[in-house]
Amino acid sequence: MKKKDFLAIPIIIAVILFIWILFLKKEKEQIRDYPQIEKSGTLHIVTDYNSIGYFVSGDTIAGFNHDLIQLIETYIPVKVKVSLESGLEKSIEGLKQNKYDIIARSIPVTTQLRDSLKFTEPIVQNRLVLIQRKKNFNNNAEPIRSHLDLAKKIIYIPAKSPAKLRLQNLSHEIGDTIYIKEDEIYGSEQLAMLVASKDIDYAVCDEKTAEKIAKDLPEIDYATFIGFTHLEAWAVREQSPILLDSLNAWIQRLKKTDAYKKVYSK
Repeated sequence: MKKKDFLAIPIIIAVILFIWILFLKKEKEQIRDYPQIEKSGTLHIVTDYNSIGYFVSGDTIAGFNHDLIQLIETYIPVKVKVSLESGLEKSIEGLKQNKYDIIARSIPVTTQLRDSLKFTEPIVQNRLVLIQRKKNFNNNAEPIRSHLDLAKKIIYIPAKSPAKLRLQNLSHEIGDTIYIKEDEIYGSEQLAMLVASKDIDYAVCDEKTAEKIAKDLPEIDYATFIGFTHLEAWAVREQSPILLDSLNAWIQRLKKTDAYKKVYSK
């Protein structure tokens, strides 16, 4: 072996060790579980703006998820910062990038989402409904009641909505095509408004949201169920098992209080 080659070996080893140390350091920095959150002093929560979970009423903020966050704050020994994202996909992306630590919105617990998220214990039960116009607001046409009548219909949902999987399965069940349009701009509430204003004919929404917005939109009908009752929960990233355990403990304690029962019934 030449002397030059012999001298090069320690240099190569040193470079490899340096790269390995940098890799381990970066990997460690990417982990943001409860100990890292506690050390930083801030827990980042993201939710969505809608008439059920988080909204402005007069000069105050209200909503089911908002109220739950406030109640859980009493158990959290660090500062809580709440951010708003309209789409679930953006919330999941922010979670993976350590921008957020908890997604506090009503997320259907599906096998598809379990691949990328860790869910808390269920917060509520819900189900998907078809948003359409009532007979007297739809040229005297009766609302759809049979799933078979959804064949060849165009149904709008928010982009990347978990409702897409249910509609795809429903299409297989009826043995015909249901045209699914994913809207990149509007959420389920805005799509319901478009149905009411006759800009579109059909959309899918969860029942609790539909019940709330129907009070202001007498044109819409939401009596046709698209799926069975499903569980909804909050979520954390897969690399945060300690945070998940802590969050579940807080939720379990919270569910036993009168304050939770009051928020849930409201």
